[in-house]
Order: sequence, then structure tokens, then C-alpha cells
Amino acid sequence: MPLAQLISTEQLHQRLGENNLILLDCRFALEEPAYGRRSYLDGHIPGAHFLDLEQDLSAPVISGVTGRHPLPDPSALVERLRACGLRADSQVVIYDDGPGAFAARAWWLLLWLGKRDGLYLLDGGLKAWREAGLTLDSQPPTAGNGDFCASPDDSLVLSAEQLLLRLGSSDLTLLDARALPRFRGEVEPIDPVAGHIPGAQCAAFTDNLGVDGRFLPREALRERFDRLRGERPLNNLVAYCGSGVTACHNLFAMNLAGYPLAPLYAGSWSEWITDPARPVATGN
Repeated sequence: MPLAQLISTEQLHQRLGENNLILLDCRFALEEPAYGRRSYLDGHIPGAHFLDLEQDLSAPVISGVTGRHPLPDPSALVERLRACGLRADSQVVIYDDGPGAFAARAWWLLLWLGKRDGLYLLDGGLKAWREAGLTLDSQPPTAGNGDFCASPDDSLVLSAEQLLLRLGSSDLTLLDARALPRFRGEVEPIDPVAGHIPGAQCAAFTDNLGVDGRFLPREALRERFDRLRGERPLNNLVAYCGSGVTACHNLFAMNLAGYPLAPLYAGSWSEWITDPARPVATGN
């Protein structure tokens, strides 16, 4: 069974109330960090627990050293997930407003911690849930008493130093999940340096979605990533983005399409540029 799995609003609605079901609401807005929690309290899928990108799914930023969303401390994240009721056999459904970028970050972190089955992204997110006319709740659920034990998998993570050693390899497929203007260095609304890591290809995460905000069919996703990879080997893919968040969307989509789970350069562009000795490219 693939690690990346989707669940529809209809399927989730039928499963609400199951004893081993955990719902995680991961809504967030980079331009307004308080948005997610406020929106959650205004209304969420019944039974969902809230996880905040910056408070729960990232470690504190160290200026000039880390990227904007460093990986969280595993023990702190596990404690938070246990409070959501997470157990080894839990079925976990994760959602955000719709595109799935923040939900995919939580999905990847759960994989990193060793949770390898029973993970789903709600296809279309809360937008699809609302469009289906389904019920929302404004009351947070009671805290759970999960007993999930983590075993972080370092093979899923690539450091800046490890990536630097692999730059220039003809076998490397380095995929940047940011939009094309940021990749080219034409605009940079967030980070102090514009451009991309040399040798990377632009693979905007939004292109994994159809006009309805749901993931493209597996065949279309496979065609997309096959085209980006070309003749290079499957086992030499690396994903990154601005801060290690939207790259997880590409990792989810690739796995959904049948690709093995590739490593994440978790620090991504915002960490890469903290060292002026690391090379930077612009344009295509």
C-alpha cells in the first residue's frame, strides 16, 4: 500500500466517530500566523484537533542558521500527537483549507516519526467539506491519551552539506516546489535572496492539483514527474521549497503516483541562503 493516500469528503463523513480515527486540522497562513487557530475555533470538522505550523510542526527559528520552518523536536511533536490520541494503529486524516500544503507537511512529519500506515489527506480539504454542505463544530475535542512511540527516520532528510556534495551530479533530480517567478528569482516576497539552488527544476506544488483543488489522477501525476525526471534514476530525487513545507506536497504527489518516497532537503531555500558560500542560480 502506498504511503500517500487520499480520502474523499464522503468517505470521511461516513467514518466520523470511529474509535481509532484521528483528525488533524493544519490550516495556516504565512502572512497571518494566527489565522489557522482562529479559523479552527470558528469551525472545524467534528472531532478534529488543531496543529499549528509554527508552534507544533516546526522548531523555533535560529536566525542566520536555520530556515523559516526547521523540523520540530521529535519528542515535542510526539507529545503533542499523543495529546491528539495518536496510537500505532490510529487512522489519521489530515486537512487544511484545501490545497494540502500544510496538511502534507504533517503527513511527512508523521512518516518521519515512523507512522507508516493509516495516513490520509482529505482531498480538497475543508473547502471540499464545506462545498459538500457537511457539518462543522466550534468546540475542540477533549485531549487524547495516545501512546505512539516515535523512531525518526533520518534517511528521509537531507542536510545542506549533503545536498551540496551532490550538486552537479548528472543523476540528481532536484525539484523546487515554489512558483516559477520565485524559482527564477524574478520576485522574492519572503526571503532576503532570490533564485534557486543550481541544477534544480521548478516543480510548483500547485501543479499537482486540478482546477477543483483536488489532486490530479495518479496517471497525470506520474506523467508530470516522469517528465521532470527524464532518464535519471528514481532513487536520486530530492525535494525542496522555500522552508520545507510545500516540498512535502510534491513528495506526497510523487508517492501517490507510484514513486518511492524521496528525501526532503528540510531546510530548503531559506536555510540554503544563510551561508553566502552556497551557490545560487537565477533564471531557468
